[in-house]
Amino acid sequence: MLTNSDSKLINSLVKKKFRQKYNKFTVEGVKIIDELIKSPFRIDKIYTTSAIFNSKSVEQILISENELKKISQLVQPNTALALCEIPQQKKMNLNGLVIALDDIRDPGNLGTIIRLADWFGIEQIICSYETVDIYNSKVIQATMGSFLRVQVNYVDLKEVFSTYKNPILGTFMDGKNIYKMDFPSDAILLMGNEANGISDELIPFVSHRITIPRFGKLQQTESLNVAMATGILLSEFNSAQIKKS
Repeated sequence: MLTNSDSKLINSLVKKKFRQKYNKFTVEGVKIIDELIKSPFRIDKIYTTSAIFNSKSVEQILISENELKKISQLVQPNTALALCEIPQQKKMNLNGLVIALDDIRDPGNLGTIIRLADWFGIEQIICSYETVDIYNSKVIQATMGSFLRVQVNYVDLKEVFSTYKNPILGTFMDGKNIYKMDFPSDAILLMGNEANGISDELIPFVSHRITIPRFGKLQQTESLNVAMATGILLSEFNSAQIKKS
């Protein structure tokens, strides 16, 4: 049974200030919750319309479909919702290729970038404080479970860059063609805001200005979606590493 206090708490977590206040977030969907149960994340409760999870360590509360709709953030609720604790932020790992996100605002973009990082074996993403919260339910959903395997830290990017010794790659329209460059093994790949690109205060830290060239004859597309661009860059980076080995 879903209590009024549980319903009120879960619905309040739509807003970042309440996620921070209660140190909790929600995860929806059977597949992602099944992965979540096997992860180090701590689950408070699972609200489900069917007792389908084989776990005795997590409290499962059976609720009706109507009750699930009251607490779900999905248009079509997916059988179960888990209430979880937000873990403490771990120490950054700046070895290998690291993705840095400067003021990414769209939850779908952040979620997709986390999923891409997981696919291409990138273990660390660092985000500016202005970047959308990873525990936003739309971000969690867009990761399709990849948030469990990619470490995301919120930091002062300027402070991190000021002491970082390896190359910092920044995406610009007038940068070097990525298909004609040698990608370093250890570097930060900096991706800028959807509308404004990399912020002025971070540009001086960029050691390599890079670009994805356009091949269309009419050349009318102004730019790529940031998540799409990240996917192309990660693919090219991995291709370059394979050629070196």
